[in-house]
Amino acid sequence: MRKFIISAAIAAVAALSFAAPSQAGYYSYGYKPHCFIKKVKSYDYYGNVVIKKIKVCK
Repeated sequence: MRKFIISAAIAAVAALSFAAPSQAGYYSYGYKPHCFIKKVKSYDYYGNVVIKKIKVCK
C-alpha cells in the first residue's frame, strides 16, 4: 500500500511538472503579438554613427 501511494505521488508530480511549462506560452488562433521597432545607436571602428532597427515582439 505504501509503495502505491508513493508511486501515485511521483506520477502526479511528474504530470504537473510537464503541464506547467505548456501553459506558459499560450497561443490561440486569434493571438497577435505586440511588435515595435527599436532603434539601437552604436559607433563603428571609424567613429561613424550606425543606427540599427530591430523588430521586437512580445
